[in-house]
Amino acid sequence: MPAPALPSVSVVIPCLNDAEALRTCLASLAVQSVQPAEIVVVDNNSTDNSAEVARGLGARVVFEAKPGIPAAAAAGYDAATSDIIARCDADCVLPPEWIKQLAEHFAADPRLAAVSGPGRFYGFPPRAGRILSGLYLGSYYQAMTLALAHRPLFGSNLALRTDVWREVGQAVHREDPEQHDDVCLSAHLGQDYRCAWDRNLVVGMAPRAVIGWSNLVRRFRRAFHTLAVHWQAAPPWERWIRRFRGKAGEAAAPARD
Repeated sequence: MPAPALPSVSVVIPCLNDAEALRTCLASLAVQSVQPAEIVVVDNNSTDNSAEVARGLGARVVFEAKPGIPAAAAAGYDAATSDIIARCDADCVLPPEWIKQLAEHFAADPRLAAVSGPGRFYGFPPRAGRILSGLYLGSYYQAMTLALAHRPLFGSNLALRTDVWREVGQAVHREDPEQHDDVCLSAHLGQDYRCAWDRNLVVGMAPRAVIGWSNLVRRFRRAFHTLAVHWQAAPPWERWIRRFRGKAGEAAAPARD
């Protein structure tokens, strides 16, 4: 029996003053074994030449004046024209099979709404990079799973069906620049849609999130703010009760080893 045809994939990359990192990210997309149907770079008021770099390397540039990753990511999702929307950051380095692996998940499971995987910090010795990445993402996954009653998506490495985005796009908090857009999206998807996590779907990510006390404080502050906003509609104990009662049964697909 022939393998199912792979869906088309749009890659969305929010960008603010990341011209050189974006150049490396787009170079990694240029050598994918399965090419994306389009790359949408969202220029979020950059003052450097990020937009010129994006256009020069074949990406379509969308301008979003509202500050913040939530607005920029949502603008990119709105502009995407393919079956699947993949999301990474401008400082990510994508492995050559990234698009193929994402597309295969959706081809294999027509009910799958979203899939995500981990990242690994580059710029460190291999062992140190693995340990630091594990600590950083491990704490993220554990804390957010407790808070949301399901595993969260990870913004540097996720994909969702375009049709699903059309259903939830107006509910996400795109006007709030102090939210983590991936946590927000997770809160809107996790209990009503089938989501998967693939531990083998690993992307390279810049270590700036863990360099400098101010960066860590900013990320923790935004995490608490994002959760506080969503807990107004559904506090964690209600989310866990719903999960244990089986009313969030479509929310999780098996992780792929």
